[in-house]
Amino acid sequence: MSHDVSPPRRDWIALYVLCLGMLMIVLDGTIVNTALPVLKESLGFSDSDLTWVLNAYLIPFGGLLMLSGRIGDLIGQRRMFVSGMALFTVASLLCGLADSQGVLIAARFLQGVGGALGSSVILGMIITMFREPRVQGRAIGIYSFVASAGGSVGLLLGGVLTDVLSWHWIFFVNLPIGIATVVLALRLVPNPDGLGLREHKVDVPGALLLTGGLMVLAYGIIGAERHGWGATQTLLLLAAAIASLTAFVVRQGRIAHPLMPLRLFRSRNVAGANLVLLGVLSGMFSVFFFGARYAGEVLGYSPVEIGLAFLPLTVLIGTASTRLAQPLSERFGPRRVLMGGLSVIAAGVLLFLRSPVDGSYVEHVLPSMLLLGVGAGVSFPAIMSLAMSGVAPQDSGIASGVVNTSMQVGGAVALSVLATFAADRTASRAADGASAAEALNAGFHVAYLIAAGVVVAAIAAAALILRDGDGAPAEAHAPEPAGAALSEAA
Repeated sequence: MSHDVSPPRRDWIALYVLCLGMLMIVLDGTIVNTALPVLKESLGFSDSDLTWVLNAYLIPFGGLLMLSGRIGDLIGQRRMFVSGMALFTVASLLCGLADSQGVLIAARFLQGVGGALGSSVILGMIITMFREPRVQGRAIGIYSFVASAGGSVGLLLGGVLTDVLSWHWIFFVNLPIGIATVVLALRLVPNPDGLGLREHKVDVPGALLLTGGLMVLAYGIIGAERHGWGATQTLLLLAAAIASLTAFVVRQGRIAHPLMPLRLFRSRNVAGANLVLLGVLSGMFSVFFFGARYAGEVLGYSPVEIGLAFLPLTVLIGTASTRLAQPLSERFGPRRVLMGGLSVIAAGVLLFLRSPVDGSYVEHVLPSMLLLGVGAGVSFPAIMSLAMSGVAPQDSGIASGVVNTSMQVGGAVALSVLATFAADRTASRAADGASAAEALNAGFHVAYLIAAGVVVAAIAAAALILRDGDGAPAEAHAPEPAGAALSEAA
């Protein structure tokens, strides 16, 4: 298949099919949020059990991404994508039909597995399909728009479906999307052969260490918001996760057929971009989560109004990622574009420190949305390009899985840390006699301030670690000592 400056129209249609699958997965991350109060009443969830509607999805999703990406390299990325989309669609049907807490939570777990299988290889497939830098940049811009803006679409769609129909339809809406994605992928998405399971054995012990470590890490982080970061349960879970992941890294440096070749991290951009990605997520999650709560719990917006409030953010991410990101990267280089985008994100987050209890949308919400839309729109394509630069084609699936894992686990870390500090500040202000709205808003402000600090740290990391033009693929070679690749990327 040709991969010149003007790829065949079939390649672009295949890109849209892949992005359709990604959109379904991203939507599901937020579409459920607007229906949580209704789910609580309909199925009799307690406040503590209700969190499992989200956690049952997030834990397998975060834990299986890298394993799925590597297996996709071996068995064929299209096969992995189609399998994931099919499982996600079936699980969505089960979620919509659920009539008890247990059935819904089990179906959400299956959704998380399907989401990990399907999304882990998408970015790798795009990189493989579009080789010419300028065209690849346009393709990554479209993917980045879907990955970063789909969540705000989910808020709006979830509010509409829950208000107009019922909570069941936030899951049923996935059925036509999922079926169309599977059918079109089988017809239109290229199907290159995988590396082969016989030639490249799957490291089963390593897979258990990696998947188990990531799942325990996700469980520990998610539970830290409720139990506290210093609680015995939290510390034990985090210690177990660190031990498992450390053992995994050591093993990868010693075996002939590693699940995650450490040579990936010889590239400063692969290692650095995944680190900088945490800063982007902290900034976006702070406004995405706490800004939505501010609109709903402080300003009194309905679910549909919250979704509409985020609509300018979605539009600007789409415009910036597809129209501005690539021309700017060609002129200034992705590293400078990323640093500029991060600066705009930091400004957008800091603007939310002005939001009062009696605030107005135009004065106190919209300016941040505009800045975040532009900042995220140019940052995500740049960081995706940098994260995949220097990756050999045979490693594109695992590299894609690493990026997605950084987004999921990093997002969970950022949100749990910010939520913990916000809750502490809210409790302190409430104890001092502040009203419920004032105390809540004070907690949100602490989260914004911390998030802005993380974004600034990410700007410094981008300046020190990332390099434009670090695009030479890391070649396969004999097993290397554990930790060598990581030390070289520092």
